[in-house]
Amino acid sequence: MAGLADSGSNPDVDLLYDINGLAKDAPHWLDRVVEFVGEYGLLFAMILMIMWCWWTVRRRPGGAEEAASSVAALVWAPLAAAVAVVVNVPIRGFVERPRPFLDHQGLEVLVSGKTDYSFVSDHATITMAMAVALFVANRKFGLVGLGIALLEGFCRVYMGVHYPTDVIGGFALGTAVALLLSPFASMLLTPLLKAVDRSPRLGWAVRSKEARAGARDAVVPGARRSASRERDLAA
Repeated sequence: MAGLADSGSNPDVDLLYDINGLAKDAPHWLDRVVEFVGEYGLLFAMILMIMWCWWTVRRRPGGAEEAASSVAALVWAPLAAAVAVVVNVPIRGFVERPRPFLDHQGLEVLVSGKTDYSFVSDHATITMAMAVALFVANRKFGLVGLGIALLEGFCRVYMGVHYPTDVIGGFALGTAVALLLSPFASMLLTPLLKAVDRSPRLGWAVRSKEARAGARDAVVPGARRSASRERDLAA
């Protein structure tokens, strides 16, 4: 297989060497940064993006149905990642593709101890599943999430632990799970979150006090304006 890279007859291996070759020329500190970011940092960043979007959505004025639907879409993001990883288990067992550093010499491997199969990349699958689900819930946050997922895929190849096609396969799997199961997840999660919204103790997780107040004002148009005008006349 390594000979195929020299002959240029295997674009997957060629691209692996091209991207991983950047690690050899990079400063040691940069490799350590990419190692941490690619292994843990970007996954944590994706979770923070989902939490940030949830904090924004729950403060937006709206009715119970709209709020529950929006939060349900965000709850689906980590669940989609979990489902995609479970789906990946039989795929890995069926393909049984070894890690690239086992078949190819001269790679700069930044993370040691990887003994499982390579196709498809769990990290790429998880980040893309969450990014696509986040994009369905909120396009602005979703675009940032897609950027994080793409960077994750690059890091996995840079680190020498995955082929480019491992990453592409992970992107495809994560996208398919997030999109295809999204309607079913919404059908199950939205009623559940509507019930949570009615809870005196847990309702804040779906709508903040400000959002509830804004929804009440919207139900009675001009109510706030009339109250303000009465106060002005009284003054």
